[in-house]
Amino acid sequence: MFTYNPGVSDPNNGELIMVGQSLQYEVTKLETEKTALAGKSELFGRFESMPHSCLRLPSTAECKSLKNTLQKTLEFSIELTGAEQGSLVLLDSNEVDIESIPTPGGGIPGQGSGLIGRGLSQGLAGWVSCHRRVGLITDTVDDDRWQPLPHQPPTVRSVLAVPILKGQELMGILTLTHSKPQHFSSELVEQMPATSEQIALTPENARSYAKLEASYRSLVHSIKEIEAYSKALDDELENGRQFQKYFLPDNIPPLPNWEVATYFAPAKQVSGDFYDIFSLPGKYLGIVIADVCGKGVGSALYMALIRSLMRVFSGHISLHGFPNFSVDQNAGNKTTFLMAADNQINALNAVKLTNDYIFHEHGKECMFATLFFGVLNPLTGALAYINAGHEPLLIVDSAGVKKSLEPTGPAVGIIPAVKFEIQHSQIESGDILIGYTDGVIDATAPNGDFFTRKRLLSILKQPPPSATELVKGLRTNIFAHIQTSPQTDDITMLAVQRLSLKSDS
Repeated sequence: MFTYNPGVSDPNNGELIMVGQSLQYEVTKLETEKTALAGKSELFGRFESMPHSCLRLPSTAECKSLKNTLQKTLEFSIELTGAEQGSLVLLDSNEVDIESIPTPGGGIPGQGSGLIGRGLSQGLAGWVSCHRRVGLITDTVDDDRWQPLPHQPPTVRSVLAVPILKGQELMGILTLTHSKPQHFSSELVEQMPATSEQIALTPENARSYAKLEASYRSLVHSIKEIEAYSKALDDELENGRQFQKYFLPDNIPPLPNWEVATYFAPAKQVSGDFYDIFSLPGKYLGIVIADVCGKGVGSALYMALIRSLMRVFSGHISLHGFPNFSVDQNAGNKTTFLMAADNQINALNAVKLTNDYIFHEHGKECMFATLFFGVLNPLTGALAYINAGHEPLLIVDSAGVKKSLEPTGPAVGIIPAVKFEIQHSQIESGDILIGYTDGVIDATAPNGDFFTRKRLLSILKQPPPSATELVKGLRTNIFAHIQTSPQTDDITMLAVQRLSLKSDS
């Protein structure tokens, strides 16, 4: 630093003294500005770090502190500019104020008139909204953009209003005031747009959270509605499951020297599979196993319809107004007709009647069912049957598969006025008639392999001694194959065994 020695005589003393004083003043000024710049840099750093900490999804506790974060934003702005008072007004997308953050201890005198309550069409706020840039009032006495309360002394002389912008969207207005005129410099005005970009992140996050919170509340409400609906639907499906159980025969007609075993496992709560065993006129026995296309509620409804039609049309139930059924003598094999009694033939006509009813009344739904209907004479073991597109039923004896009852016509409900051929077979003492739906052979292992008909036939090469043991063994093998895989289709089995020759005639 320059020093002056008064003991040395120099003709240029006065000039040197002036130069030294000037240099000392400049150094002091630079040091002051350096200190101020360091302080401002620190504030800008705090501006930059503070909003970014709010960009992640806030927790419940953090959401409650968003207002405190906005309060700190205002305090930083006041500290940065040397203002005495300030407020931060947040706006919605329609530029309507939704939140006002005042200086601790009180807001800006006259701001209730200047910003809040009058919207953005008047005063300095209206000017900032219109021009989308910083509004500076060097002296409120000379600038009509400042609108104090009536009869209020001019306690505010300098005002700085900064638009908080995201692109061209006005998210809020930061207003800073001072009691002395000319407080806010033009240099500060140039700095504020950069500052407002940092400030914008905080109200943007606050607004985003407000939307998120509203969405969350709506989501919670929707989830509750869905859960209530789901429970009601589950209850209805459970009622449907219980109701469908009533369509399966609860009490199979007692038959001396015959054993009947069944298994039914729907893939969903309700099923399109069904089996049925019921008495018919002439002491015959109706045997049905069927599979309605698809799964779930729609199939279950058609299952109930087809099951009821088969019982009604076969003569199991007599309804007033229905005529006695007779078979079309042009349908089927006449030789076969001679092997079956009239009551058997008339009962089997139920397949044709059910087919025509489904096609004509519900053809537009494209629903159909594969169906086996056999009419058994329990005294003789004579079986007349129609297989409408169903998996072949098998007659097995101690040597394995004895006969396969192949389809004699298409599935029910596809073709109108179709002629179903009636076939005849004989169940001897010890024979087991086993029927199943395609859920058996299509049962899927974890690696995607099907159970297959080949595997089924290999098991039947050495059938167990009874219908019950046969169904039990097949069930064990099927679910050992499925393991942990989800059941993809309904599984239904029906086995009828003739036990003794003593009652044959």
